[in-house]
Order: sequence, then structure tokens, then C-alpha cells
Amino acid sequence: MNLFGFLIALVFGGSIAASSVKIVNQSDEALVETLGKYNGKKLNPGLNFLIPFLDKVVFKQTIRERVLDIPPQQCITRDNVSISVDAVVYWRIVDIEKAYYKVENLQAAMVNLVLTQVRSEMGKLELDETFTARSEINEILLRELDISTDPWGVKVTRVELRDIVPSKAVQDSMELQMAAERKKRAAVLTSEGERESAVNSARGRAESQVLDAEARQKAHILDAEAEQKAIVMKAQAERQEQILKAQATAEAVQVLAKTLQADPTTREALQFLIAQGYLDMGLRIGSSSSSKVMFMDPRSIPATLEGMKAIVGDGDEAIG
Repeated sequence: MNLFGFLIALVFGGSIAASSVKIVNQSDEALVETLGKYNGKKLNPGLNFLIPFLDKVVFKQTIRERVLDIPPQQCITRDNVSISVDAVVYWRIVDIEKAYYKVENLQAAMVNLVLTQVRSEMGKLELDETFTARSEINEILLRELDISTDPWGVKVTRVELRDIVPSKAVQDSMELQMAAERKKRAAVLTSEGERESAVNSARGRAESQVLDAEARQKAHILDAEAEQKAIVMKAQAERQEQILKAQATAEAVQVLAKTLQADPTTREALQFLIAQGYLDMGLRIGSSSSSKVMFMDPRSIPATLEGMKAIVGDGDEAIG
């Protein structure tokens, strides 16, 4: 009997000792009430001891960041369009005392709060704005939820709207609108392409005309320069020819002068040649195809010949 009592005492003592020892995992915290009253006692990660029959763990929760999945919620936009919106909220407990004593069923309270905030923000926007301003909506929800949950000892770190789904009728109208918009953009792009093509063609023709005009201008300039060069070269050639003729005439006169000086008997032959040249000139003038009138006094021919002789004689004397 004593052995049986000892065993009962041993089992009872072991159960009491086991109930007085609490192990809390890392990133977890627990609240302890003494005789139903919270006196600020919390269990930290590791090995903790409680007073049997007096202390009781009433709330144990992790302080790590968690994800709260918000179910789809029907909302009405400012332009009276029905849409379905769901979201995801990232949060964590920063004050476990407030999370337990300030609100009952913390997670349910947060879900209802998020749904209310989502409906409120969606009602401020039109349908098109709900798709384009998603980042702004997330920031507003984060700010509002963080302020609202602060008395509960909760820190909201991030809010993301996942899906914004309009009703079936709205989706059909949006698809029709997008199809019309695509057709409009295609028509605009086609017209812009045709206009660009016309502009390029006109620009090409204008540039071609300019190039043709410049080519003709350059050709005229080159022709004028070539003609000018030809005139200059012709004048130079004529001048050179006159110079050569003058030089030849001077050389011929010198040869005649030297001949007359060397042989005076050739004077009469020279006079005869001059007279014959004068008569030949008259014959050539008379035999030309054009009609000409040449007045010549037969009586003046001897006088002319005598004058030529005198000239020749004077030239000989000058040379002598």
C-alpha cells in the first residue's frame, strides 16, 4: 500500500513538474495569466518555468511575418461597374499583449477590415483607373490598414491586390471596345504610313528636281567655261599667227634689204614684182563671185608704179 501511494505521489509530482515547465520555440511568444489575471508575464523563446496551478499560458503566437489571404469581394466602382477584387496582406505581431487583449479573433478582424478598405477604395475610382492605378491603391491600403491595426499590436508590411475581375457583361463590352480600339489604331497606322510614303515620294521628286537643276547649272557653267577657254585659245592662236606673220614679214624685208644691198640690179626686178602684185590684186577682186566695183584710173597706174619705185628706192637708200 505504501508502494502504491508512493507511485501515485511520484506520478502526481511528475505531472506537476511537467506542467510547470514550458518550452517556447524561436520567434514565438506566449502570455501567462496568474489566477486569471495578466500581470505582464511573457514567455520568451527557450525554457521557462510556471507556478503549478497558478500560472496558465493563455495565448501563444509567432511574431514572424505572415500572409493573410483575402477572399474575392464584390465591389462597385464610381461609374457603377461591378468588379470582384481579392488581395493578399503581409503582417506580423509586434505587441502580443495588444493582439490578444485588444481584439477578439485577430485574423477575422483583419480580414473584415481589409475587405472594408478595399470596397471603400474601389468605390472612389472608375473602372479604367482600377487597372492603371493599382500601385497607388496598394500604397493607400497599406497606409490605412497599418494605422487601423496599430491598436491591435499588428504591423502591416505589404498589401497587394491580386485580381480585379469585372462582370461578364463588362468583360464583353471591354473586349468590343478593345477590338474597336485596335481597328482604330490599325487605321491610324495605315494612314500615317501612306502619308509618310507620300511625303517621302514628294521629297524624293523635289530632291531629284533640285539635283537635275544643279546638274544643268553645272553643265552650263562648264560649257561657258569651255567656250571662254576656246575663245581665249583662238585669240591667242590668232595673236600668235599675227606675231609669226609679222616676224616673217620683218625677216622677209631684211632678206630683201640685204639682197638689194648686195646686188643693186635686183631693184628693177623688185619694182616689177610689186607692180605685178598690185595688178594681180585687182584681178582677184574682179574675179570674185560677189559683185564689186573698183575704180582705177588707167592714167594713174604709171604714177602709182613710179611711187612704188620711189618707195623702193628710198628704202634702198635708207638701207644703204
